[in-house]
Amino acid sequence: MNKNIKIILWIIFIGLIALASYSLRPMKNIQNSEVENTVDINSDLIIVGFSQLGSESDWRTANTKSIQNALTKKNGFSLIFSNGRQSQENQIKDVRSFIFQEVDYIVIAPVTETGWDTVLKEAREAGIPVIIVDRMINTDDESLYVACVGTDKYAEGEKAGIWLEKYLEEQKSEENVTQENESLSEETASQEENGLNTEVINIVVLEGTPNSTAQIGRSKGFEDIARKHENWNILAQDSGDFTKAKGKEVMAKYLQEYDDIDILVSQNDDMTFGAIEAIQEAGLTCGVNGKIKVISFDAVSEAFDRMEDGLINVDIECNPLQGQLIAELIERLEKGKKVDKVSYVEEKVFKAENAGIERIGRSY
Repeated sequence: MNKNIKIILWIIFIGLIALASYSLRPMKNIQNSEVENTVDINSDLIIVGFSQLGSESDWRTANTKSIQNALTKKNGFSLIFSNGRQSQENQIKDVRSFIFQEVDYIVIAPVTETGWDTVLKEAREAGIPVIIVDRMINTDDESLYVACVGTDKYAEGEKAGIWLEKYLEEQKSEENVTQENESLSEETASQEENGLNTEVINIVVLEGTPNSTAQIGRSKGFEDIARKHENWNILAQDSGDFTKAKGKEVMAKYLQEYDDIDILVSQNDDMTFGAIEAIQEAGLTCGVNGKIKVISFDAVSEAFDRMEDGLINVDIECNPLQGQLIAELIERLEKGKKVDKVSYVEEKVFKAENAGIERIGRSY
């Protein structure tokens, strides 16, 4: 055989062996564009799949970072993160992907409360414990999740109502001081003794995403306080979907429909920022010295700026720093210890007059 032909055949043979060897190599995990980490099956790390509902607000960003910072490899975890982009359908796909990847735990921040039973039953059948974070799910079978970590949304709504009660009482007291040389009529005195104020207080509410835990809890908490006051008149309640753009849109509509708004209750800061823009563009004022008093929720850093500027009267904290508590719960479960079904993080109420001092040392 010609020497050159032998050389060519030998090269072809070597090439075929190399190709066969490459085809038999195990394929690496293909990383989904929404996933930050992939499962390392040879690792001793605790593998956690986390489906975040979206990135609709500064609060949500802080919540995501808190969980990512807690569930690190340094702390003994391997985190698979996915952004649900405000879609329950996406989140259900996330959970099924986590089940397929055989993670050790699944963490979900659900976009809405209902519609989770089927996929969580699949997780239970796969033997994967589920932790609900930030919001709750509505189910008759509480065995579908081992724990819920978050904030008390009902209590947040109550705190907003209690602040308004005290604020109106203080305003009434200041009016009385200016009239200290005048005597009250018997009828007015009777009303004062019963804690009543005959002046009608007109309120509009910017609600969050319909059927979300935050929207349900904050609405009910505030309404339960409002029902105690016959003169509190809730003019309108509509969803701003927890976004600045939608909050501005709905507030602009309110201002066109009503010319006697006294109080704005906005169920998150981003909607509040949009509402403030709408108020200012309408030529009106808001906040401490403004016509419309503003109650907001979340207490993110920019909200403290607005309180210092006098544009927001009070902000009810919704603490996003929940990652460490989630990590502690998982570590307890790993040791076979019991955990509380529901765990809340600490929350405060921040008033405009103290915002400059109370923001010191805050991380969000």
